[in-house]
Amino acid sequence: MQLMTERFDDDRLGARIKRFTQVGTSVGGLAAQLAANRLLGTKLDGDKHSAELRAKLGDLKGPLMKAAQMLAHIPDALPKEYADELRELQSNAPPMGWSFVKRRMKGELGPQWQEHFQDFPKEAVAAASLGQVHKATLNNGEVVAAKLQYPDMASAVESDMQQLKMAFGIFSIADNSIDVSNVYSEIGARLREELDYKREARHLRLFGHLLQDEPNTHLPFIYDQVSTDRLLTMEWLEGQSLVDFLATNPSQEERNQVARNIFRAWYIPFYSCGVIHADPHMGNYSVRDDLSINLLDFGCVRLFSARFIGGVIDLYLAVKNDDADLAAKAYAAWNFENVTPELVEVLNLWAGFIMAPILADSAGSLAATNSGAMGIKVAQQATRELKRLGGIKLPAEFVFMDRAAVGIGSVLLRLDAKVNWAEEFQELIADFDVDTMAQRQKELFAEYDLPDPNVAEAK
Repeated sequence: MQLMTERFDDDRLGARIKRFTQVGTSVGGLAAQLAANRLLGTKLDGDKHSAELRAKLGDLKGPLMKAAQMLAHIPDALPKEYADELRELQSNAPPMGWSFVKRRMKGELGPQWQEHFQDFPKEAVAAASLGQVHKATLNNGEVVAAKLQYPDMASAVESDMQQLKMAFGIFSIADNSIDVSNVYSEIGARLREELDYKREARHLRLFGHLLQDEPNTHLPFIYDQVSTDRLLTMEWLEGQSLVDFLATNPSQEERNQVARNIFRAWYIPFYSCGVIHADPHMGNYSVRDDLSINLLDFGCVRLFSARFIGGVIDLYLAVKNDDADLAAKAYAAWNFENVTPELVEVLNLWAGFIMAPILADSAGSLAATNSGAMGIKVAQQATRELKRLGGIKLPAEFVFMDRAAVGIGSVLLRLDAKVNWAEEFQELIADFDVDTMAQRQKELFAEYDLPDPNVAEAK
């Protein structure tokens, strides 16, 4: 059946104005009050206002909610009052009603869209910030996950990014120790990519290629005939959520196995092809009966240049061997500006915390080195030192690298695994070579119709 070209979520001016009005008071108003509190010393009930912002974002869902979740995990990108609340912002938002679902499905597959399915339940099994998932059955009996984007998301991205820019501007007046202009651009770029489900399908296929030799990692098959740029229909993969898996009181050996599978599923694509699954939270994994894992949701993926991956490995070696010169070279590869010895010393506070699990050559719990409380303490210390040095501009590459590292660490921390991560890591980087990776990226990214980051960097 030929797909309809009619769309219900084009980037209409009216939709953008409506969205801007909905979030304007929440973001701009609360940010202004916080800035006034910092500049003038006026009294602000930070808990009340940050809780209000969290509630409003949860009701609105969409890009700003997604951006808030990202920002909350980047040290000092937002004031503490906001970050504390937004870390708790849940991905599950109220789903679209059946009338909206029918309208969206008609827009994607045409008036007779239901003819593709034996069953398409009215209720979604999951609803997140940009779309929701229905567990449906195709005419051939295959059970699928139909991921359907919410209406007007293109308009929502543009209006929400304007609100975020406004909030960043106000925050910077109150505290300019962290320049987040690159953070803003990076989040906008990734959000726009997430709206393109055809690109997500290409991401999924690339990960399938990179993980083809990993028997303990499973990725869903894509049904192209019932997929569009705003509808992605994939094989339904059975498995327990990580929360449910932990509720079964698994043994230490079982937790270690699941954690090792997740570690490899995340790090193999990164160190073999410069690709990260940039949204590694608990909901994007499920556990099979044999303890192998399902890897889900490929909307938020980041491609890095071979030079950057070399910088990540150099930074690991620099911190491990206390080599300040190599650390400076590594931070330059990360695109930090004006890398002085003093700045290296401060940034190494953060790097030491993030890399602690792969620096300790023993099978210990992450709780000993990567607890949330310890992370806050390190971030606060680093911020104080950065202010003393006159501030810093975060490079775009830092945003999702940091978010992903914190995210995967949080998952492994919840599993309370006791694995020698240093041994696992050394195996992955043993054969790394910048030129070899760059050539592999050129070939694979062309095959999967994805941009080569080495070309962009060369420009």
